[in-house]
Formats: sequence, structure tokens, C-alpha cells
Amino acid sequence: MNISKAEQRVLHVLAQGGMIRHRRSENGQIVEALCFTREDFVLAQTDLPLFNRLRRRGFIASHGGAPYRITQAGLRAVRAQLDNR
Repeated sequence: MNISKAEQRVLHVLAQGGMIRHRRSENGQIVEALCFTREDFVLAQTDLPLFNRLRRRGFIASHGGAPYRITQAGLRAVRAQLDNR
């Protein structure tokens, strides 16, 4: 499956325990989505079109208004990466 570098980066952060917190407008549409690492740092490359692509493909999901987390499909799609810390 073809996944862009930005999508790979976000999925890798989510696979390590990160989350995507979202904010909705008064009419219920998501207007902001920020990707947080497990250490609560913000991943700068996350924008709304990237978030929508991940959600549409089924790589991330939210249950009961909770932050978005990676799904099993997202775990299968992400390539293994060396953790460069």
C-alpha cells in the first residue's frame, strides 16, 4: 500500500503510544487535529488533510469522543523504523 512519508511518520508515532487530539466546531466538524507523542510533544507535520486521509483509510479511529489512536489496519500498514532518539 502506498503511504506518504508524512503518513508513515504519524503512524509510527501512534504505534509507539501517541495520540491525535482533535477539536470540533459548534456544528460538529473537526477543525483542528494535533498529533502528540507519548511524551506529549507535538508532531509538527500533522495537518487536517493528512488527518482526514488517515481516518478515511481506516488507519486511525476514535471511540466515544476519545483521542484518535492507531487501528490494526494502521499497524499493518506502517513500516518498521529505527527509533532515532
